[in-house]
Amino acid sequence: MENSKDKFISTLKEYAQAIVIALILALFIRTFVVQAFKIPSGSMIKTLLIGDHILVNKFIYGVKNPFTRVTWIPIDSPHRGDVVVFIFPMDRSKDFIKRVIGLPGDEIKIVNKKVYVNGRPFVDPPGVQHTDPNILPASVSPRDNFGPIKVPPGKIFVMGDNRDQSFDSRFWGFVPLKDVKGKAFIIYWSWDSERFAPRLGRIGHLIH
Repeated sequence: MENSKDKFISTLKEYAQAIVIALILALFIRTFVVQAFKIPSGSMIKTLLIGDHILVNKFIYGVKNPFTRVTWIPIDSPHRGDVVVFIFPMDRSKDFIKRVIGLPGDEIKIVNKKVYVNGRPFVDPPGVQHTDPNILPASVSPRDNFGPIKVPPGKIFVMGDNRDQSFDSRFWGFVPLKDVKGKAFIIYWSWDSERFAPRLGRIGHLIH
C-alpha cells in the first residue's frame, strides 16, 4: 500500500509528464500548423491594423524543415492576393507580412500607383489604400512607378496594402518561396478605436 509520500511523487510524475506532452504538442503546432503573430506596423492598413493579433496557417504551403526551410511535404503554393508572413530578406531575424502580388514568371509593372501583372491591372482588395495624392517618378522612388520586372523562379513579389507607406518588394526585391512561413487567415483579437469595438474574423471578412 502506497504511503502519502509515494502518492505525492506518483502524482507529481503524472503532472510532469502531462506538462511535457502539452509543451511538445504546442511546439509541434506552432512549428508546423499554426502560429500567432502581432502586427507591429501600419504597412497593411486598412486590412490589418497596428496591434492586431492574427493566426497564420503554416501547414497550407507544405511542411518545412524549421532550420533549413527545405520543404519536406509540398501541399500548395502562395496565390496572388494571399496575405503571407515571411522572413524579411534584409534581416532574417525579422518576420514581415505583405500581400502576394506576383508569382514566379509574372511581369510586374506599376504606373502612377496602378499595379499591372502580366500587362493586366491587378484588382486591389477592399483593404488597399493610398494616402499620398502625389505621384513620384521612378527617378525619385520606385513607390509609384516601377518596372517592368519579371519575378524569378522560386520567388514572389509582395506589397503592403497601405501602398504609400509600405516598405516592400518595390524597394528591396523578391521573397524566396522557401522563406514564406504561412498564410494569415484570421484576426483573433483587435480593437477598433474609431468604433470603440473589437474587430474579429477572417482577414478580408472582418466582423465589426
